[in-house]
Amino acid sequence: MLYNLLVPLSEYWSALNLFKYITFRSIGATLTALLLSFLIGPWLIRSLQKLQSIGQPIRSDGPQRHILEKSGTPTMGGTLILLAMAVPTLLWANLTNPFIQMVLATTLSFGAIGFWDDYRKITRRNSKGISARMRFFLQSLIALLVAYTLKSLDPGNLFGALSIPFFKNLAVDLGLFYFPFAILVIVGTSNAVNLTDGLDGLAIGPTLFTAATFLIIAYVTGHSHFANYLGIPYVAGAGELAIFCGAMVGAALGFLWFNTYPAQVFMGDVGSLALGAALGTVGMITRHEIVLAIVGGIFVVETLSVIVQVASFKLIGKRVFRMAPIHHHFELKGWAEPKIIVRFWIISIILALIGISTLKIR
Repeated sequence: MLYNLLVPLSEYWSALNLFKYITFRSIGATLTALLLSFLIGPWLIRSLQKLQSIGQPIRSDGPQRHILEKSGTPTMGGTLILLAMAVPTLLWANLTNPFIQMVLATTLSFGAIGFWDDYRKITRRNSKGISARMRFFLQSLIALLVAYTLKSLDPGNLFGALSIPFFKNLAVDLGLFYFPFAILVIVGTSNAVNLTDGLDGLAIGPTLFTAATFLIIAYVTGHSHFANYLGIPYVAGAGELAIFCGAMVGAALGFLWFNTYPAQVFMGDVGSLALGAALGTVGMITRHEIVLAIVGGIFVVETLSVIVQVASFKLIGKRVFRMAPIHHHFELKGWAEPKIIVRFWIISIILALIGISTLKIR
């Protein structure tokens, strides 16, 4: 909004040229999201506490200490994240950019699915929300719309090929498989973040580091000189996503203030599903889907631990882990919750650095 209103006036007042720069607006979006979180967070938590008499329903088959320590903590704090992401993006980004429109619509749509899921859990007073089949159907439908929109914006085959990191100009043409691939990336990332959201601050930390990494990736992908120099696919207009990623970083930092151990509020599905979808969509637009899997390695491992656990139990009747997702395995081994969280964050930072290095090692 500020970009669209003020940039046309820059020819009369040169100071407004600042709003032409993605770097300046990315910083503005980050700080705006952080400020909004601090201002609205306490009020929202109090409101959620009043509306939710028992807080988030705790899984009866989860670690028993969760029932004792986490009962009564309100959920749906992801509404704060969505607000702190959407408002700064609307303020600082170029709203005529189709990628901004797409990523905002996808994030809010997945947030709506998560809101519905959380609402059913609270009103029914158990940990089961909407059916897995219904959730997957809605998520897949949105992911297919994203893929179709990207293909419709594609002047050639820019969004029909999978870019391989560490190699210059190496891409695999996906053809019609691009559409199921979009479901895998967007829906997979959304549910992976959801599975990771099991301890205070565990999911929001890797989300923060992944968003910060893709702020850089989006900027260089949308800058023709940097993209050509680094040997990565150039996507005209993708640089504007740096503002969205900056808002995500600020929103994540602001939410972490309230979600750090011991949490005052949980993000719920309204937050985790939306954040994962946002990351997946940015990964698709910037054509760094494999790098997303590297940087979001914590999310990948959490998801694989569930798949391995279920497959092992069904095939041989034995469990590989004491409990899945894997963070519960470490809990049952006796690791303190803050130790698990911080160690997962450290791994996430390392993975983020590896992801950034892929831009140069080609």
